[in-house]
Amino acid sequence: MTPVRRRVAVLHGVNLDQLGRRPKAVYGDLTFDKLERQIGVFATALDLDPRFFQTNDEGEFVGHLHRLDGMVDAIVINPGAWTHYAWAIHDALEIAALPSVEVHLSDIMAREEWRRISVVRDLCVATISGQGVDGYRDALVRIKQELSPSMSAPTSSPLQEEPQK
Repeated sequence: MTPVRRRVAVLHGVNLDQLGRRPKAVYGDLTFDKLERQIGVFATALDLDPRFFQTNDEGEFVGHLHRLDGMVDAIVINPGAWTHYAWAIHDALEIAALPSVEVHLSDIMAREEWRRISVVRDLCVATISGQGVDGYRDALVRIKQELSPSMSAPTSSPLQEEPQK
């Protein structure tokens, strides 16, 4: 019998621990604690087991990606500003070789030109951007689909994905 695959690493990169202090026009009143609690609620509803990690140290983030083998079945990743230039994170995500969804609270395609670049997008099954905390729900739904290919997406939560290149 194949073991149930449901362990999901939820990786938060640089400055995400500062939600609540970030510009309210972009991030609203969301705090990091509220974000992780809500992701936990979403994950529980989908019968997924989230494993949270956040750091402001790029080397620590890479090291954590290296250690995921055998610990989790999939990844939801928001590298923060590292999204736009951190090729070491790209390579570590490639080494992890797990189904991954990139998620961003804000609509990175509607922000500064440099934010429109993602060095991890090509390794992810989807990118979800600009949906706020609900983007994490959509990311978890997409991960559940990857872990259970016969499962169809719930009609009450359509995915808002950016096209893959």
